[in-house]
Amino acid sequence: MSDQHWWALGVLAAVAAGLWAWRRWHYRSFWLVVGFPIVAITVRASWRKVALGCGLTKKRQRFWFTTVPGLVSSTGVIRVKRRFQRIAVDTKPFMWLPLPTRHGWRVTLHTLEGQIPGDYADVAERLAHSWGVHAVRVSSDKPGRVRLAATMRDPLVTVDQLPASTELLKVTVGRLETGGPWVVDFKTVPHWLNAGATQSGKSNLANALIVGLAPQPVALVGFDLKGGVEFTPYAPRLSALATSRAECGGLLDDLVALMTDRMGVCRMAGARNIWQLPPTLRPVPVVVLVDELAELYLMADKSEKDEIAKTSTALLRVAQLGRAFGIYLFCCGQRIGSDLGPGVTALRAQCSGRICHRVNDPETATMTLGDLDPAALDSARAIAAETPGVAIVASQDGQWYRARSFYVSEAAAEYAAHAYAGLAPAWADVMAAQPHELPDSQTA
Repeated sequence: MSDQHWWALGVLAAVAAGLWAWRRWHYRSFWLVVGFPIVAITVRASWRKVALGCGLTKKRQRFWFTTVPGLVSSTGVIRVKRRFQRIAVDTKPFMWLPLPTRHGWRVTLHTLEGQIPGDYADVAERLAHSWGVHAVRVSSDKPGRVRLAATMRDPLVTVDQLPASTELLKVTVGRLETGGPWVVDFKTVPHWLNAGATQSGKSNLANALIVGLAPQPVALVGFDLKGGVEFTPYAPRLSALATSRAECGGLLDDLVALMTDRMGVCRMAGARNIWQLPPTLRPVPVVVLVDELAELYLMADKSEKDEIAKTSTALLRVAQLGRAFGIYLFCCGQRIGSDLGPGVTALRAQCSGRICHRVNDPETATMTLGDLDPAALDSARAIAAETPGVAIVASQDGQWYRARSFYVSEAAAEYAAHAYAGLAPAWADVMAAQPHELPDSQTA
C-alpha cells in the first residue's frame, strides 16, 4: 500500500476519532451541526415511503404523461402513443422542514381530507420504528395541522438532581420524556392522584414534594395510614399529622372548618379566592399529603360504615371546594379501585392531576388513567420494575407523558424537614388566623 493510502487512512481515522470525541463530550453541538442535518434529509427523503407503509396516504386522481401501446403494424413493430391520462396516485401529507430539539426533532404536517390527529397517534410506534428513533409523540395546535415530536434516545435513563423551587406551590419533581421539566404546580392543578406499587417510586415523589415545598411559606399536613412510619420523620416541617383513621377524621373536620372560615373571609372582602385577597388578609396555603388512600375506605365490619362515610364525605368536600381557599390535595395509594366505594370514584373526578407508576393490577391503572386516553393506559402497564420513578403523567397542558422523578432519598427529605422546621406554622395558629371582620382600612 502506498504512502498516500496510509495517509488517507490516517486522516479518516483521525476524523472518526474526532467525531466520536465530539459526540461523546458535547453531544448537543454535535447533534445540531452533524446529526440533525443528516436526520432531516433522511426524514424528508423517506416520508413518502413511510407514509405509504403507515397508511397515511390518500388516493387521488392526477393527469400523468404515459405511454400506451397502439396498433401493431404489418412489420410487427409496436407503435407507441404518448398522451396525458388520469391515473390514481398515492398522495402523502405535506411535511414542513424538520426543526431540531434538545433530544430529537419535530416537524409539522398538513393532514389530508378526512384525517384527524388520532390517525397519526395510532401509528406513532410504526413511525418511530421506521425512522429508528426512541419514540414519536403526536400533538395538534390547530385544525388541519399535526406535529410529530421525535426523541432520538430515552431522556429518562438518567435524571438530574432536584432543582430548587423558585415559585410558590410549584415544584419541579422530575423530567418528561420530551426532555422538559416535570412540574407539579398546585395553583394550576390543585389536586393530584398518585398511584403506584411498592418500590415503584411513589414515596420518592412524595419526598421530592416535601423537599421542594419545605422552604416555601406553606403549611404541610400529613395523613399517614401506615401508622406514621412514612411521614413521622418529616414531622418537624408538618403543621399536623394524622396516623390513624380516627385522627384523620378529626383532621378532616378541621380542614372543612378552615375552609368554611376562609369562605367567610373571601365573602367579606368580595373575593372569589384567597389569591384575590390583600396580602395582609391572605391566609397561608395548605398542602395535604395523603399516603395509603385506600385505608380511609377499607371497612372491616359494618360498625365502621358510618365513620368511613363521614371521612369520605369530608375529603370529597375538601377536594371540591378547597382550591379557591388555598387547600390542595396530593393523594397516594398502592391500590385505588372502584371496589373501595363510590367515594373514591367521586374523589378521582376532582383530581385533575394524575400520576400512575408501575401498578400490580390493571384496575388501579384504569382507575387512574382510564378516563384520559387508552394509549396512556397501555403505556402505564408497560412500565418495567427495573425503572423505579418512571410514571405516566397527565400534564397540565392536557396531554399525557412518560416521566421520571428525581431521586430524593429519605435522608435528604428528613434533612429538609429539620432545616426548615421554623417555617412550619402551628396548626392551632393556622386554624385561628381567620379574621371575623375586615380591618377599617379594608372596609373604607
